[in-house]
Amino acid sequence: MIRLSELSLGASGIIRRFENDEIHLKLMEMGCVPGEVVRVEKIAPLGDPISIQVAGYQLSLRKTEAEKVWIDQLVSIH
Repeated sequence: MIRLSELSLGASGIIRRFENDEIHLKLMEMGCVPGEVVRVEKIAPLGDPISIQVAGYQLSLRKTEAEKVWIDQLVSIH
């Protein structure tokens, strides 16, 4: 498992768990639930925030928020 904040542009992963923090409730309300696939769509020039695709929509997260989400990275086959 890696942190969502470690995914590179265009990479995808499956949410597995959250660190114990009050932010996990906010993220779950926005569709970031265990088992959901996320994809990094955009990264700001200075690296913060990042924009992800989750539950059918775009969501912008601060890097500190993305560090609280643990995922299994999906390997793309070309």
